[in-house]
Amino acid sequence: MRIAIFIHLPEHLNFEFLESYAKFFIHIPTGEDFPVTLNILVAGIIVFIQAVIFNRIVNNHGLLAKPSFLPALLYITGASLFEPFLILSPTLICNFMLILIMDKLLKIGKSPNAIMLMFDIGIFIAFGTLIYFPFVVMLLLIWLALLLYRSFHWREWVSGLVGFLSIFFFLAVFYYLNDNIGMFYKIWLPLKNKFPSTFQIQYNDYLVLVPVGIMMVLAIVQLRENFFRSFISTRKAFQLLFFMFLIAILSFYTKPDFKLYHFLLCVPPGAVLLAYYFSNATKRWFYESLFLILVLAIQYFLFV
Repeated sequence: MRIAIFIHLPEHLNFEFLESYAKFFIHIPTGEDFPVTLNILVAGIIVFIQAVIFNRIVNNHGLLAKPSFLPALLYITGASLFEPFLILSPTLICNFMLILIMDKLLKIGKSPNAIMLMFDIGIFIAFGTLIYFPFVVMLLLIWLALLLYRSFHWREWVSGLVGFLSIFFFLAVFYYLNDNIGMFYKIWLPLKNKFPSTFQIQYNDYLVLVPVGIMMVLAIVQLRENFFRSFISTRKAFQLLFFMFLIAILSFYTKPDFKLYHFLLCVPPGAVLLAYYFSNATKRWFYESLFLILVLAIQYFLFV
């Protein structure tokens, strides 16, 4: 999946793993002098590790008809859609957090007490926000998951926010001790951004999404047909993953200068939906042809 970028190596790649407000607190060298080839290789290794963890989580929670390697396959495929997905980026690192959050959220319905689970999720979201600010919008998932899985318990609703704030409390103290508390307040200003009403899109660059869109529609149709025949936990899990997918897309508004790699956050929930379609599809010639078209389309648009 990365043949094209190795053949046409970029001259220079720059990546930064932390937001500007976190750099003031944590000093990590930038990747300006990181060799391009090593950058791409490390990104590929990270995607492979994430795919293995992701595959295990999906199978452990029984989201598909039977255990398989489909989630890992589709995760790697989805993480190769665009050239910015193939290099090191903040969202690539945040996907570790998102996969762990997914695992924790899917455990809520099976746990007698979700306070600690919510607290852990809040901490994961805080760490992700230090790396990439739009990740803060994932806080909505905490309360959506509680609405889906549990009756109202105020401690569970508060514990996730407490976990999130516990990390940023230390950041606030550091800013205060360095007489920069005003900068801490500015961190949250992007949350007030207005959602853009117009978009400038080069449609030719996104034609590769056509087969993905067809697969997503087929997955939703398949899910709808099996919805009331599935276990209640499975229904709720897919509803939660759908909300995660939407939040990952819409969170770009918090970063006006967002880059295409932002949508790498859509890969984990999207890969589960696609894996569900392929695990339940009956016409083998059709779904194998569709997947082949997707792979060829990815390679074609990466080369051109």
